[in-house]
Amino acid sequence: MWLDDTRGHLVDWATQRWVRSTGRRVSLTDAQWLDGPAGKPTGIGTSFFDTYAAEHALRLLRGQPSGLIPDLDVLRSTDFDPGTIAPAIAHFYGHTSAYDLDAWSQWTGAFRPFGVALAVLFGRRLQQLNVPLSNLDTSRGMTSEVIRVVDASTNKPLFTAWVRQLVATGNVIYVGAYSACTVPDNATPCVRVAFPLPNGSAMVFMRPVAHMDGSLSLVSAGQAFGDPGFYFTVQDGPGAIRARYLRALRETIHVYPVDGDLRADHVLSLWGTTFLRVHYRLRRRDAAPSLSNRRDR
Repeated sequence: MWLDDTRGHLVDWATQRWVRSTGRRVSLTDAQWLDGPAGKPTGIGTSFFDTYAAEHALRLLRGQPSGLIPDLDVLRSTDFDPGTIAPAIAHFYGHTSAYDLDAWSQWTGAFRPFGVALAVLFGRRLQQLNVPLSNLDTSRGMTSEVIRVVDASTNKPLFTAWVRQLVATGNVIYVGAYSACTVPDNATPCVRVAFPLPNGSAMVFMRPVAHMDGSLSLVSAGQAFGDPGFYFTVQDGPGAIRARYLRALRETIHVYPVDGDLRADHVLSLWGTTFLRVHYRLRRRDAAPSLSNRRDR
């Protein structure tokens, strides 16, 4: 049910009311780590960043080599050394536009109706966060557009936009803005992914973890507001938002090299129970023979 141009669809408005009533009000001047692109009530879709750039004096650099995190060194801390990560993984994050992705999804049986409900109520209507419900959804592949977003007057890089769409259905898997930032209660910089939603956004902050075999995990989990994890935000007047931290929702992305390709296992859990696994094959289109999948020892 559509309410009006300000509140949007009834189910979106109800979700926003929940965030406003249960979240905390924060000034974006004091909490810039929560300042992300917000969507319009009419939905998101593949053209979101074109409209957003026009409204915020930004420039989109399309058709250029682009990476989600151009240099993993921005994540360096006493707890994380990017030099221990396999070169092939660092190359993927620095040159994501050079890779094709295949995906397979596995919903836990009891949670599959929940996934269907999310798709019907939100994902397909908003054309945002359309998590594949079965392998048939991804059987014909997916598109992957990686766009650098810079300030139009200074050319300062602001974030990297990633737009992914299912070939079989045309549904947008997600529209996300990638950057690195530090959250208040974690010393190691995090990978931040902001997904615009009507009048706000969903934000995931993932701390990097290096493994002895050179693989990389990104972990979105914490205990309280200010930790890495999942946040809903809703606009709440000029320069302010309401933000709700969802401690129960956690995810881990483990990226590792296998036989010349890269693989990634994406696991999402709610209240400690895994409800979705997504497995990716990340294949470089023009694999360089000199690039080793093993870190120097």
